[in-house]
Amino acid sequence: MTEVWPRISVGSLVQAREASLQTGPFGTQLSASEYVPEGIPVINVRNVGFGDVRADDLEYVSEGKAEQLHHHVLRVGDIVFGRKGAVERHALIGAAQDGWVQGSDCLRLRLQSPRFNVRFVSFYLRTKGHQDWMQALCSFGATMSSLNQDIVNRIELPCPPRPVQDQIAAVLAAYDDLIANNHRRIALLESMAEQIYREWFVRMRFPGCEAVTFSKGIPDGWEAVPLGQHCHVVKGKSYASDDLVDDPAAMPFVTLKSFNRGGGYRAGGLKHYKGEFKIEQLVKQGDIVMAVTDMTQDRVVVGRAARVPDLGERGAVISLDVIKLEPKKIDPTYLYLFLRFSGFANHIKEFANGANVLHLKPDLIPAQSVVMPPRALQDRVSLIAEPMLQQAEQLAQSCRRLSDMRDALLPRLISGKLRVEALDIQFPPSMQPPPAEAAQRGEAIAG
Repeated sequence: MTEVWPRISVGSLVQAREASLQTGPFGTQLSASEYVPEGIPVINVRNVGFGDVRADDLEYVSEGKAEQLHHHVLRVGDIVFGRKGAVERHALIGAAQDGWVQGSDCLRLRLQSPRFNVRFVSFYLRTKGHQDWMQALCSFGATMSSLNQDIVNRIELPCPPRPVQDQIAAVLAAYDDLIANNHRRIALLESMAEQIYREWFVRMRFPGCEAVTFSKGIPDGWEAVPLGQHCHVVKGKSYASDDLVDDPAAMPFVTLKSFNRGGGYRAGGLKHYKGEFKIEQLVKQGDIVMAVTDMTQDRVVVGRAARVPDLGERGAVISLDVIKLEPKKIDPTYLYLFLRFSGFANHIKEFANGANVLHLKPDLIPAQSVVMPPRALQDRVSLIAEPMLQQAEQLAQSCRRLSDMRDALLPRLISGKLRVEALDIQFPPSMQPPPAEAAQRGEAIAG
């Protein structure tokens, strides 16, 4: 039998001084001209994920500026919301982000109540029911969803006994820890593949380079040719908004959300499509795709390439915002390495235009002149890099399975339908007791 837990509004906690809210600094406090190349990271709306921090496009301020913005300095256990756009998202600040600064387009919730485990609260904020509620409330009568303190005050948090919160958070955090560990391994494998590519084909220290003669910076036996001689471009399928459905039985649909900002396939970005398409617009596991349109100001991906993972026997359909690059006289692994790590993505992005919507004409891609090494050298680097890429993709597939398992458990645990009191639950590493200095600051950490 499901236990009905009491609920407490954030506003009530604020009134009781068990929580506080802080809107990000105004433009007069932090202007764009005050950002610096290195320093204290600033979390803006584009860095807010689903309980996590997306740290691949950070901005920075000096230590002196961070001191001026001391009211906006983040602590472990803070919850950061984006005020515009993706209002259903939030970031839980961990030890790695302790001391970072809250950006102007963010709103911070700091729970100071011993009644709450902030990890449990973060998981509650990740439930579909809460996210739908936030979307409905924040988008009412507006073209862009907008969040303010009044809306956050209205959030009602379930409040089971603290030991129950700790156990629920421990179960779900174990999945997050495994996923985070896999992501670190993926980053390492991709970095190794990138370094090999750059060593051989950017720094030109490939096997046998000592005996090769260079002419105008190009080794003998290499050629500068249009990329179109080595791959064929297939344009994606145009679609209407009602063609996209929340139905796994429909065809998987690769869109802009299927790309990471730095390239590579992004888990969780898959849509489903119910319309018609051409056979050539199908992609299978290992096919190379590239984003050619971008409407997301917080995550520009134009020119970024990815390899399609295993999306089932049917494969997937590519949207109009995506192209497929079919290798012709080029090793497929080398082509992917080139598109990911040579700097081609940044180069081709400069050809994209548009005020509100960036668009790259697909026909420009095969027209670009590229320096192509001999096929034997392509095959040689492929033998080294392909196992790394395959292992990274296997880890990514494992992340998707773990994420699905966690998301299936999440609503049942948070609602109390699945009881945890009688279980012998071990706390994962991320929920071990914090160091003494953190505890002295009174941070609300699980443990």
